[in-house]
Amino acid sequence: MHKRKNNTMNMTSGNPLKLIAGFALPMLVGNIFQQLYNLADSVIVGRILGKDALAAVGATGSVTFLFFALCNGIGSGGGIVTSQFFGQGDDKSVRRCITNTGYIMLVVPLIIGSLGLILSKPLLLLLQTPEDILADSLVYMRIMCVGTVFVSIYNFISSILRALGDSKTPLYFLIFSCILNVGLDLFFILYLNMGVWGAAVATVISQFLSGALCILHSFKKNPYFKLSVEDFYYDKDIVYKTIRLGIPLSLQFSMISISVMALQSVINSFGPVAIAANTAITRIETVIHQPYQTVGATLSTFCGQNYGAGEFKRVKEGHRYGLIIVAVFSVLMLPVMQLFGKEIVSIFVEEPEVIEMGAKAIKISSMFYIFLGIIYSIRGVLGGLGDALFSLINGIVEVIGRFTVPFILTAIPAIGLWGIWWSVGIVWFMAGFSAWIRYRTYGLKQLQE
Repeated sequence: MHKRKNNTMNMTSGNPLKLIAGFALPMLVGNIFQQLYNLADSVIVGRILGKDALAAVGATGSVTFLFFALCNGIGSGGGIVTSQFFGQGDDKSVRRCITNTGYIMLVVPLIIGSLGLILSKPLLLLLQTPEDILADSLVYMRIMCVGTVFVSIYNFISSILRALGDSKTPLYFLIFSCILNVGLDLFFILYLNMGVWGAAVATVISQFLSGALCILHSFKKNPYFKLSVEDFYYDKDIVYKTIRLGIPLSLQFSMISISVMALQSVINSFGPVAIAANTAITRIETVIHQPYQTVGATLSTFCGQNYGAGEFKRVKEGHRYGLIIVAVFSVLMLPVMQLFGKEIVSIFVEEPEVIEMGAKAIKISSMFYIFLGIIYSIRGVLGGLGDALFSLINGIVEVIGRFTVPFILTAIPAIGLWGIWWSVGIVWFMAGFSAWIRYRTYGLKQLQE
């Protein structure tokens, strides 16, 4: 692994598979730590406060994801632009990317968080959130909206560092955040009896501290953060490139989130047991997403640097290795979910009806994991190439799928409730297929030497 400077990695030379694996491993560990926190959060809420509290937190998931997605898409756009300048060896533009993306990531979360705070109750009512969990859901969601700017700090700095080939520094501060988060959860919920809103406050505090400390560490250790006065000047070209890539990513994430909200409204109509079961499954499958997400993020950096350096053959190699990795993981996970679904779901809740429903549901969705892997892998490659349009296409496909398939399937008496989770798999297939088509028609054209 050739390092140009301390705390950075140049991925334009050397064995692609080794580079991808070496970069991905710290990121994967960090992502798993973050999801272990989410699991611990669900276990604490579900077992201490009960299934209604778990359902209340779960009912807000799609909405809060929407607000975070709008912010994180811009940060991801800044990361792609940074990786391409890094691959070109344009150090001045890299430093300008850091500051100008930082400006954007202060303004956008403030706007989004404020809108979310105002629209919290109307959105939860629109999703048909049951009356008996509405109050807790509203409290949780409002706190998360207030904390949007704090949560975005970590996502901004981690996107920049990973673009520079540094996947270890974000890992260290993510581990710190997870440990702090669990400790604050137990303190606020168990000892201060703060209930659901204690879990939200714990998340916001831990994310803010990890992001702030990560920025301070980067200024001290990373050479690209040794900024001069001129690096803080507004650069309209970099802002344009960041927004040009970031807005489609934000739209994609937001459309996916809106489509998940549509699915959540279907789930809510089946009552608290279905909501609690789906919340448990969502927490489990968020962990399953991590290897796929890690491969996608790694390929975005790998392909961004190599595309910037004109190493098109290496981009194709990265694409191939990415698909192999996600295929192997999908095959390994299928029997685990089919055989041990009940035991896994029972980690979160004690109610037998929730466990039974969740176990059967996860058997259905696990059959489609391979398509989920294809989505993340190809998305990473196309993101590294700066393909802004694909993000929009992928989001539209998910919206169409989520707004049609679950409503159709659950209306069929022979399928009923289980159409929720069959629809999840079918939408993954639709999005994965559209990603493959986009790579074949656009991606390969960009890589013609």
